[in-house]
Amino acid sequence: MRALIIGAGAIGGLIGGRLAQAGHKVVLLDKPEKVAAFRKRGLTVVNRDQSFDVIDTITAATGFDGLPEPEFVVLSVKAQDIADVAKAAGDLTRRGVPLITVQNGIPWWYFQRHGGDFEGARLRTLDPSGLIGDSIDAAQIVGCVAYPAATVVEPGVVRHIEGSGLPIGELDGRELPRTRAIAAALRSAGFKSPVISDIRPELWLKAWGALSFNPISALTGATMRAICENPESRRVVADMMGEAQQVAERLGIVFRVGLERRIDGAARVGDHKTSMLQDREAGKRLEIDALVGSVVEIAMLTGVKTPVIDAVYRLTKLLDQANARQRHE
Repeated sequence: MRALIIGAGAIGGLIGGRLAQAGHKVVLLDKPEKVAAFRKRGLTVVNRDQSFDVIDTITAATGFDGLPEPEFVVLSVKAQDIADVAKAAGDLTRRGVPLITVQNGIPWWYFQRHGGDFEGARLRTLDPSGLIGDSIDAAQIVGCVAYPAATVVEPGVVRHIEGSGLPIGELDGRELPRTRAIAAALRSAGFKSPVISDIRPELWLKAWGALSFNPISALTGATMRAICENPESRRVVADMMGEAQQVAERLGIVFRVGLERRIDGAARVGDHKTSMLQDREAGKRLEIDALVGSVVEIAMLTGVKTPVIDAVYRLTKLLDQANARQRHE
């Protein structure tokens, strides 16, 4: 299949690289420095056993003009950067090209094609002006939860740390031929990619841990294992996850694993730096609104009090502001 990957960071690079290895025609779209590295050396994926694959069959581009029409798009930029590509990605969706979203946290489209009490509600934390929702056709969105842990070692080099799950699902729960075809392509690339009838509980399952581990790691510099092994930080994680569970349950979400089991699963990832800690160390903007602010907003919509989540959210927003000042000094 022809796949366009918008944003060739850790997850986008890993997905694009594996698809290309499996024989699919992949275009990676990213900033000039990354594209220059891809064109010069190809994409290197460092495997979990420390072996590596150099993939030189990928096309790299900095813009949409002149690209072949893809059969599907993987939108893998950070949540705060989606608005920058929304109009161009939206043009593809209006031509009927399905768009797979792999952002961390709760996505902007959560209540689109939802069918519940909040059908069509816009999450202002994620899409304050409505630009994203107005640009991208919700009928072409395919939800996806990215479970692999990966990191960018340097431009053109991605390290795969753990995990291979990429479950996907239509927003309205139908199973369409396009969904099956995309899932088959992902499975051919080595990912565990079932088509599931309700993608939202799976989104919550991952977001459940991410909303706590990411900001706590960014604030403290601790890895996932360290956060879990320290009794005090583990208690904060459990408190945040307990509040988030109440929010999710107000929306009819049922978690398929218990809270402690979810924390134990995160601990098994080991001394991995969360994506937010990596962004903090790199001086980048933090995904605080997608990971935590969205849950705060939904809590307000559903009337659930979330004091611990609120406190951590405010502290991490302060950290993000400090990061921004350092970037401009």
